[in-house]
Amino acid sequence: MTKNSFFLFLLISTLFTSCIPIKDLVYLQDKNGSDGQATIAAIESKPYRLQVNDVISVNLKAIDPKLVSIFNTTEGQIGKSETGLYFDGFTVDDHGNIRMPILGEINVIGYTLEEVRLKIEKKLLEEYFKSEANIFVTVKLAGFRYTINGEVGSTGTKTLFKDNLTILEAVANAGDITTVGNRKEVMVIRQSPTGVQMHNIDLTDVNVMKSPYYYLQPNDYIYVKPLRQKTWGTGQTGIQSIGTIITLLSLATTVYLIIK
Repeated sequence: MTKNSFFLFLLISTLFTSCIPIKDLVYLQDKNGSDGQATIAAIESKPYRLQVNDVISVNLKAIDPKLVSIFNTTEGQIGKSETGLYFDGFTVDDHGNIRMPILGEINVIGYTLEEVRLKIEKKLLEEYFKSEANIFVTVKLAGFRYTINGEVGSTGTKTLFKDNLTILEAVANAGDITTVGNRKEVMVIRQSPTGVQMHNIDLTDVNVMKSPYYYLQPNDYIYVKPLRQKTWGTGQTGIQSIGTIITLLSLATTVYLIIK
C-alpha cells in the first residue's frame, strides 16, 4: 500500500467513524418501514399519586367569598410565581399529611389530586358548611417539576405549570438534545414508593410513545448520555472531521520537515 493510499484510507475511515449519522439525530422514526403512516397508540397517562415532599395548591371558592377566606392561605393563586406557590402551597410531610388552616392535618399520600379534592370537599360539607353554600374546591400540583442533565441545551431543575408532561416536551423545554447527545439511550430515574426506578428509552423510535416513561411524573430525573464522537474530538460533521485531519497532517508534516 502506497503512502497516498494509506492517507486516503485513513481519511475515509475517520469520516465514517467520527461523523454522526442522521438516523441518530431524528426523533420518532418508524423503524418498521411504513413510510410514516403508522398509527401509534400512546400509553394512557395514569393519574399521579402524591408522594412525600410534593407541594400542592388548594383553593376554595363559594357564593360568599368571606365564608371560605379563612381556609385559603392567599386570596388567589392564579398567576403566582413558582416561589410564591412553594411558600403558600401545602407540602406533603414525612407522614403523608398536609396541614390546612382550620381543617388541620389531612392524609393525602397515595391519593390522586381528584381524590384529595373530594376528600377536602366532603370534610368541609360534613363539618363546616351545607350544600347550599356551593363550595368549589380546586387542588393542583404547585408546578410540574423535573430535573434534566447531560447533553442538553439547558440543564437543571425545570418547572412547568401543566397537569402532564411528555419526555419530548421536557427535552424541548431544556433546549433540545445537543448533536453529541445520545437520543437512543435517555435515562429516566423515577422515585416510587417501592424504591428508585431507572429506565433507558430510545427517542429515535416512534414506539417510545408506548413506554410507561413517555409521560413523566413530578420529580423525575432525566439524564442524556453523550455519544462516543464527543470524546474522540474529531468533529461532529464531515467538514469538521476533514479540518481536523488536515490540521493533524499539517502538524505531522511540519515536524517531519523540522527533523529532516
